[in-house]
Amino acid sequence: MSEIAIVFALMAAVAALATIANRIGIPYPILLVLGGLGLAFIPGLPRVALDPDIIFLLFLPPLLFGAAYAASWRDFRANARTIGLLAVGLVLITTVAVAVVAHMVAGLSWAAAFVLGAVVSPTDAISATTIAQRLGVPRRIVTVLEGESLVNDATGIVAYRIAAAVAAGTVVFSPLDASVQLVLGAVGGTLVGVGVGWLTIQAFRALGDVQVQVVASLLVPFLAYILAEKGPHILWHDLFGFPGEPFFSGVLAAVAAGFYVGRNSHLVVSGSTRIVGSAVWDVLIFLLNGLAFILIGLQLPEIAAGLANYTLTELALSAALVSFAVVLVRVLWVFPAIYLPRFLSCRLCERDPSPSWRNVVVIAWAGMRGVISLAAALALPLTASDGGPFPGRDLILFLTFSVILITLVIQGLSLPPIIRMLGLEDDGLVDREEVRARIEAAEAALTRLGELEPEVWVRGDTAERVRGLYSYRRSRFLARTWGPDGTGEDEVGRAIEARSRDYQRLVRELVQAQRVALIRLRNDNHISDAALRSVERDLDLKEAQLER
Repeated sequence: MSEIAIVFALMAAVAALATIANRIGIPYPILLVLGGLGLAFIPGLPRVALDPDIIFLLFLPPLLFGAAYAASWRDFRANARTIGLLAVGLVLITTVAVAVVAHMVAGLSWAAAFVLGAVVSPTDAISATTIAQRLGVPRRIVTVLEGESLVNDATGIVAYRIAAAVAAGTVVFSPLDASVQLVLGAVGGTLVGVGVGWLTIQAFRALGDVQVQVVASLLVPFLAYILAEKGPHILWHDLFGFPGEPFFSGVLAAVAAGFYVGRNSHLVVSGSTRIVGSAVWDVLIFLLNGLAFILIGLQLPEIAAGLANYTLTELALSAALVSFAVVLVRVLWVFPAIYLPRFLSCRLCERDPSPSWRNVVVIAWAGMRGVISLAAALALPLTASDGGPFPGRDLILFLTFSVILITLVIQGLSLPPIIRMLGLEDDGLVDREEVRARIEAAEAALTRLGELEPEVWVRGDTAERVRGLYSYRRSRFLARTWGPDGTGEDEVGRAIEARSRDYQRLVRELVQAQRVALIRLRNDNHISDAALRSVERDLDLKEAQLER
């Protein structure tokens, strides 16, 4: 089977498994991993071999950029202390704890054990946030999980790079050098990402074509990642001839670029670019996540082939204890990380009261591993500096796969009943802020309409019609804030909401009637397909404007 056929087959498998996951109500990463594992044992299927050199470049930059672009910088900044303790402190503690267990139980050398610890230390928020958003938990939980997964990738990858270099014999470990490199990688990667983000905004100003802007947005994460990863080497080593191999964090560069572009692109790109770009990015992120998770399962036979020197009991025990260490360290770290700073600082406690223990339980248990750990493990070099095999590579891959599988399946499947048992519900913060935004937007439109009415090109009947539309929109959303409990559930609010639903139903019926008429005209050869698509696009946009 050719490489192209394999890619299409994997895409079809991703679509099928994701559809099944949605039907049975579990996060699709879990079923994709299990599906990939099942596919790997089907006789006759070709083995999928991944080039370690392209793993990071192919998967990490777009996934991290897309997540950062969609994240809220305000919410991230408000929870920066908690996110920092999880994304930096917890990653380093997990790296050390897993290294100790892997060295004592699995027999890995200390250098290889630290590589494993760094590989499995970053979390993957896809499964956790999918469950949390579907079941409706307080927004702050989702913010912390998303923010942690964005930043802890950078911490884990920097630690991984250092540990891998030591294990390969290319550098000698020094705590001072490692600390300097950790700070240098974080600061340098952030600055590169912000710089690329600023250049992207300037490029968007100059580029007027929708397709060109969308293509440019696809290139941004790769540009940020490559400049951060390769730039210091070129300047420090190749250009000036200085010894050493400094590097910036390409992961943080992609994240910083995503934050910057997401926050500053609203007045730069057109609405058409946002509509097209959002669709393109949604499909890209889904495909990359799907392929990555299914590839996790497909790698097991290749991994198992290099473990002939270990018994099944030894492998099972090592996998169980390493996974247990990953889960236990997170549980033991999360509670003091969240409550201890507030206990020590009365001012902090007054400004930011302690969250409910129920919220903390969810954060502590939502430590699934995924794409980042897989990419890091697969990107390990095949050989060390002396030409021999990289120490413990096959066992590191197996234990990484085991941690991903165990945390995804056990924690991922148990998280929904835990959330229900704790009685957590959506706090409605996003909905309230959206209502406020719609009210302010409608009032801004009415104010601007009043300023423009004296203009000769503004017709009186047109102004009144537009005023009626925006006045109705304002009244509708104000009604949601007038109820006794602040949710608009009074008689006035229910009447306006019912009227709005009836209006949307009417518009959908009319849009569907127009679409049927257009298709009939096309089928009777009265109009071309080009004419049909042109008018249908307007109908699609009209239908998309209807609020759910």
